[in-house]
Amino acid sequence: MSELALHPAAQDLLFRQARTANTFTAEPVTEDQIRAVYDLVKYAPTAYNQSPLRIVLVRGDEARARLQKHMAEGNRPKTAAAPLVAILAADNEFHQELPSLLPHFPRAKDLLFADRPVREESALLNATLQAAYFILGIRAAGLAAGPMTGFDFPGVRKEFLDDDHTPLMVVNIGRPGTDAWFPRAPRLTYDDVVTTV
Repeated sequence: MSELALHPAAQDLLFRQARTANTFTAEPVTEDQIRAVYDLVKYAPTAYNQSPLRIVLVRGDEARARLQKHMAEGNRPKTAAAPLVAILAADNEFHQELPSLLPHFPRAKDLLFADRPVREESALLNATLQAAYFILGIRAAGLAAGPMTGFDFPGVRKEFLDDDHTPLMVVNIGRPGTDAWFPRAPRLTYDDVVTTV
């Protein structure tokens, strides 16, 4: 009997065989696919159910060109060729949604998150957690994700967001193309990482 409830094929899809894609086919990524992904990943755990992740989908040629100029040189061709690109950001004003997201504790908005520095720290941590779930959701849709942090963060913020949103990463999305994968890099073992006290 396996120690994991998830079917081995799903384990491979989400983890063992999943890789960061560097090339993509021309097959489009549909709005329905991204909606289905979000309908899975919205269940990621966040502190006080704050859900600060915000997603900007970059589809049009003009928007793609605006984004490319902010990408690191080595990331520009991948961003140009991906069928869909998502900018993942943390909403530093997430507390405005707390009365509806946390109905049993509506005062959390003012008691816990009145100060901007507290919100920024919490939004960064929790939106990053949601971003990891987003990548798994892309994999669950049978697509490949190419997350990148090689870009001009202030430039992307100014071009696509505002002062209330902090960019986290840019994710290329699509079906993997020819020579999409770099060789698998080593991983730390259980004994390298886990201690028991």
